[in-house]
Amino acid sequence: MKTTTTTEERSVRLLRVGEQVRHVLSEILQRGDVHDEVLAKHMVSITEVRMSPDLRHATVFVKPLLGKDEEVVIKALRTNTAYLQREVANRVKMKYAAKLKFLADESFDEGSHIDKLLRDPKVAQDLGDEDGAGE
Repeated sequence: MKTTTTTEERSVRLLRVGEQVRHVLSEILQRGDVHDEVLAKHMVSITEVRMSPDLRHATVFVKPLLGKDEEVVIKALRTNTAYLQREVANRVKMKYAAKLKFLADESFDEGSHIDKLLRDPKVAQDLGDEDGAGE
């Protein structure tokens, strides 16, 4: 019987468990199972869940629809962490109940910023020069 796992197998497991947690949290929020006024008023997208190597901690990246009231939504999620952890533990079978940590997903903002920079006339001019330099 093989007892050691490769790094690749471990990372695949982390991704798989993270995705299961993401689906469970999304379902809970979509169905309105959390009795919280703020969460009832906002559509919240769980964009990613990153599990720690020991599967005891889950960093949950969230984005409210249209990016509205981000701090208020994060605070509401943090207020309801105990309930959400319990629900995740009941629905995702793991040895330990993962501790959830909610963070705002800044990747959309970063992507928009990079896109804006690339569209800047000075940058576009430099990129254009680069294309013609090899001729």
